Amino acid sequence: MSRISQPDPELTHRLTRRGMLGVAAGATAAALLGAAAPRPPPPRPGRRPRRRPRRLPARRPAAAAGRSCPRPARHPALQPAGQGLHPRLRARLRRTGEVRLRRGGVRRIHAGLRRPLTLAQLKRLARDHGLTPVGSHVGYHSDDPNAYTFAQNLTKVLDDAQALGLKHIGTASGPFRYGSTVDAWKRAAEEFNTYGAAARARGMKFYQHNHSEEFSFATDDPAVRLYDVLLAETDPDLVFLEMDIFWAYSGQFRFSRRPDGTPAPFEPLDYVLRQPHRYPLFHVKDGVSDPANTYGYRMTDVGDGDIDYQRFISAVTRLRGERLAHHWQAEHDNPADSLTFARRSSEHLHSLRERC
Repeated sequence: MSRISQPDPELTHRLTRRGMLGVAAGATAAALLGAAAPRPPPPRPGRRPRRRPRRLPARRPAAAAGRSCPRPARHPALQPAGQGLHPRLRARLRRTGEVRLRRGGVRRIHAGLRRPLTLAQLKRLARDHGLTPVGSHVGYHSDDPNAYTFAQNLTKVLDDAQALGLKHIGTASGPFRYGSTVDAWKRAAEEFNTYGAAARARGMKFYQHNHSEEFSFATDDPAVRLYDVLLAETDPDLVFLEMDIFWAYSGQFRFSRRPDGTPAPFEPLDYVLRQPHRYPLFHVKDGVSDPANTYGYRMTDVGDGDIDYQRFISAVTRLRGERLAHHWQAEHDNPADSLTFARRSSEHLHSLRERC
């Protein structure tokens, strides 16, 4: 089956930030990323179609003595994000604010669906574009016993994740199910360990995606940061983290002092450097420092803000064995134009890659 398919009306949908599914480009993604070759016009009635001459593959030059063959020119399909994209993928990217970028163009995207798709439709969407699913956010808990959450329907969530071939399955819900006390978070951590063990048994990693509130303090012990409870009480081999770097630095702005006003500084990067294997995924979004803003930053395109991503990414990737161990996913909650955001953020991340 061709990687470039005809438009499928049941796959035409709008993309939003929530309900995210990560997808990674496969080895044959060049056909998707490049402009589709035009189809030949249908033959006129009564005429035999003309045969196209067979094209033989170009012969690679033999290596000179003591030298390897020169590196071939970069494939025209492997351009910065948004350039040379197939029109149908371009239309989809215009409606999403989350794109995972690698050298050579768009390689992973986080796509959220405003209108739900069936599992079969979602698998076909990924297959038709040569993409491989990577991860997804699912709710932690709900009062509805039939809700599609880890707490209410763990087996169904993992069945679907496994069917899609996900390597990571997690939640963007904070561990506030039982409150904001130390014991409440210990109780939530026990449940996360259960989900992590069940995911591991299927060859997946369970993870929690943070916002700024996770860095707040326990209501019964203001000396304790709740994020520290989560890390301490979860099994590092079962529960992983997807650090949203923007929200982590927002947490730094909001919670660098305890409720009584005493200083409690922390550096988000230090959490990663202490346990890099627990952070396979990152959300990379930028912000302009704004102390008048409740969250300390105004979100902007990656590279236009004040978060030092060259420092952050280089510190992680220079650790032994960590350069290729993480997924850096560019994101903007409300981009003015998603394709423009994807292109500009891609170019900035690519420039950092050269320096990191």
